[in-house]
Amino acid sequence: MILLQAQRVARHFGADVLFEDITMEIKDNARLALVGRNGSGKSTLLKIIAGEEAPDEGQISKAKDITIGYLEQQTGLDSSETIWDEMLSVFAEVIQMEKELRETEVQLSLPNVLNDQALYEKTLQRYDSLQHAFREANGYGYQNEIRSILHGFRFYEEDYDRPIEQLSGGQKTRLALARLLLEKKDLLILDEPTNHLDIETLSWLETYLQSYPGALLIVSHDRYFLDKVVNEVYELSRRRLTQFKGNYSAYLDQKAALIEQEWKQYEKQQKEIAKLEDFIDRNLVRASTTKRAQSRRKKLEKMDKMDKPQGDEKSASFQFRTDRESGNIVLQATDLAVGYDHSPVSSGIELDIRKGDAVAVVGPNGIGKSTLLKTLTGDLPSLQGDVRLGTKVDIGYYDQEQTQLHPNKTVLSELWDEHPTMPEKDIRTLLGSFLFSGDDVEKTISSLSGGEKARVALAKLALERNNTLILDEPTNHLDVDSKEVLENALIDFDGTLLFVSHDRYFINRIANKVVDLSEDGATLYLGDYDYFIQKKAELEELERIRLEKEQPAETETGTADAASEATLSREAVKELQRKKRQLERRVEEIEAELANIETELTQLQLQLSKPDVYEDYEKAAELSEKVEQLQAAQHALMEEWEEKALELEDIQ
Repeated sequence: MILLQAQRVARHFGADVLFEDITMEIKDNARLALVGRNGSGKSTLLKIIAGEEAPDEGQISKAKDITIGYLEQQTGLDSSETIWDEMLSVFAEVIQMEKELRETEVQLSLPNVLNDQALYEKTLQRYDSLQHAFREANGYGYQNEIRSILHGFRFYEEDYDRPIEQLSGGQKTRLALARLLLEKKDLLILDEPTNHLDIETLSWLETYLQSYPGALLIVSHDRYFLDKVVNEVYELSRRRLTQFKGNYSAYLDQKAALIEQEWKQYEKQQKEIAKLEDFIDRNLVRASTTKRAQSRRKKLEKMDKMDKPQGDEKSASFQFRTDRESGNIVLQATDLAVGYDHSPVSSGIELDIRKGDAVAVVGPNGIGKSTLLKTLTGDLPSLQGDVRLGTKVDIGYYDQEQTQLHPNKTVLSELWDEHPTMPEKDIRTLLGSFLFSGDDVEKTISSLSGGEKARVALAKLALERNNTLILDEPTNHLDVDSKEVLENALIDFDGTLLFVSHDRYFINRIANKVVDLSEDGATLYLGDYDYFIQKKAELEELERIRLEKEQPAETETGTADAASEATLSREAVKELQRKKRQLERRVEEIEAELANIETELTQLQLQLSKPDVYEDYEKAAELSEKVEQLQAAQHALMEEWEEKALELEDIQ
């Protein structure tokens, strides 16, 4: 079923065209990504599709009764409610239904209803209808659903009573997305939903969206996220929209093949044009050949000339070079504690970074990743422990907050002031490779966008020719094209890398080691991001099983036998499977018991509707008491069902 169609949509800004002739079709359960360079109009197109803005040309056709959820970039939930009350408001109709159910149950036991068969049957029918609707609306599980989604966005029970207006901007953004997911719209339009999310939350969101019941249209610079979630990509480029089947990686392959094919067609046409123009130039003035020349000129004028592939879009092109090699030992940290004002956020950190390493530092938000980098570069004092640099180590540091840039300087002077002996021509050439040309170099730093400031900071770093680069979120603010250029430059770099990034695609391409930072120190994994995730999950499961298996009793000497890692691994799998089977059986048993209770309640209510029963007050009271007991049992079973379903969800 088609949910929405965009037909020949255009957006103009005066005489300029942002995009035109845009056609898109969104079906139910679609998983679409919208990609393109910064400034290509992605967010504007999303607003038009969501109905927030009207197109200048064309139209948006929607299916009848379609519901659309739209998360705008950099938006946050604005509410005076607490976190829990705000999430509950999504289920206002379900809560009202539950209230009506309880009221109807009370009515069914009232003497005036019991004594009026027609009224009783009408009330009973209403109760059955409400109960069916309540079950269909997840009435028995909506609170569990709220808890699950809040937990996914790293809000826990101790947070539920916090007023939303007291939260940070990032927390409000996460809550806005959480509320949107609970609403279960037919079409979810998300503009950069991965902003303000750490890696663990991103992984949870990917898993959740993979099974989202509606359609998805997503703009994101997180390529790993797109690879996991979408199966179709629309690229907005040169004012047009092009469709590609598959995830983001498949789109890259198809786009490369398409560009290669377009170049061949373009070059073939250019050769034909050159031949026609040459013939016209040589034969137009000659009487004997002028008619043929005029014919060729008409053919040339009627020709549908191809645009140069990729148009006038330019990509940055740069390299990081070194002046000298460092020693084999680059940086070591021993029992290091990092933090502010004598309050450590992480301690017991051990690092040993060698020449040629490419080390990614990961961990939850607030654990001190940026603080660690600043401590290693000497910008912050360590709270404990030692940091030692090896011989001939030259460190270049990229600060995600770009505090090393001077707001009042021009782009040109930002670089030239630090390298005054370098010819202006060479500075301008370098800036040109970072997409600053002409009058762009005279712009002040304060007037630049986030992406432009990032490119200036990278240009400064490229000029320093250090053999060790410490980078704090270097892909922030960069569009996808600039990220790929940076990745290629770092892959070709013959020095040492230590970087913090939440861009998992970037980590996979660059890192050969991953350091997982926690409150208690740093754990090293010898591999890329995918290896780190796999290995960490295995180790966490082994630890969980070890703790469950650990016996309190010890030998007289205070030692206990320990199983081998291989045995633990087999036991972990068996234990997990056993627990899963137990939970599944218990959930099935509860559902069967609930079905029996519902059947028994229906029979009791039918008995209560019979004249010989509701006229016998003792009999009616006895049956009413049984109804109340069954309803209490039903409520207890539903609570247990929610608990077991949540445990089963955690295992799966």
